[in-house]
Amino acid sequence: MSSHNNNSTSANDPRQPSAAKPYVAQPVSPQDLPVDYSGFIAVIFGIAGVMFRYKLSSWLAIIFCAQSLANMKNVENDLKQISMAMMFAIMGLVTNYFGPARPGKQS
Repeated sequence: MSSHNNNSTSANDPRQPSAAKPYVAQPVSPQDLPVDYSGFIAVIFGIAGVMFRYKLSSWLAIIFCAQSLANMKNVENDLKQISMAMMFAIMGLVTNYFGPARPGKQS
């Protein structure tokens, strides 16, 4: 059993409830926000899907676009990056599935 009871600890408590202030988060400028790595990876996979005609990288770009869209912090900057990555991913999928066959590939 504890030798302390509630009355003695509350009487000796040095904290002052009247002086307590609620926490207010400091505003962060858009330039100081952390980098959106999933959006950056989506752009890289999207470009690789278009340039090298890799279907997997185009599909991964769409997945990373969705992840970046779900975790968007700064709407203006992140939306530009996500839309660019999505355009590369869609362009890569269209050229892979509907474009001419790759040279040297047997259909």
